[in-house]
Amino acid sequence: MAIKQPRIYLCSQSPRRRELLKQIGVNYEMLLLRSDPRRQVSVDETPFANEDPVAYVQRVCQAKASAGWDALLYRNLPPFPVLAADTTVTIDGQIIGKPDDNHHAAEILRSLSGRQHQVLTAVAMSFQERTEMRLSTTTVTFAQLDEDRIRRYLLTHEAHDKAGAYGIQGYAGAFVERIEGSYTGVMGLPLFETVELLKAFGCPVP
Repeated sequence: MAIKQPRIYLCSQSPRRRELLKQIGVNYEMLLLRSDPRRQVSVDETPFANEDPVAYVQRVCQAKASAGWDALLYRNLPPFPVLAADTTVTIDGQIIGKPDDNHHAAEILRSLSGRQHQVLTAVAMSFQERTEMRLSTTTVTFAQLDEDRIRRYLLTHEAHDKAGAYGIQGYAGAFVERIEGSYTGVMGLPLFETVELLKAFGCPVP
């Protein structure tokens, strides 16, 4: 039986990004950078001093896409486009990344409580010498969160490994009073922008 080849590689470990690609019927294969023995460290996601949040998320996203393409070449895999994405949360011009622990997560949720923040998700595709990128910007308004609600949310363990210490597709969806922009962008992979990239690279799209 012939093996069906992927149309793209997904350079991400995020289960939410995998689910979103499946949702729109995209044929993909995982491309995990950490399995590359040549790679000493993962893509550095440390913000530069005074780095603008938009510049930051685009820089990290492009670095992930480029690293994915390099890994593909090194492993001599069939050449298909590599898709990468990066998400960050920003409020008052500050970059809010993933929490270090529950204490840090609680601090982040307090800062978002009762206020608007922006979720920036950059998505990039690399193939041969070409890389293109799209950016999704969404404004999210949170309800006022008291300490007990924050404590109960942290018990779900959803805050771990998520920019802004929450996942809109889970329990924290109840924190959201209003969203202006892309729901899938807040989840981590804006489908409109992703389909634009797929079309630009000649990939089958729904």
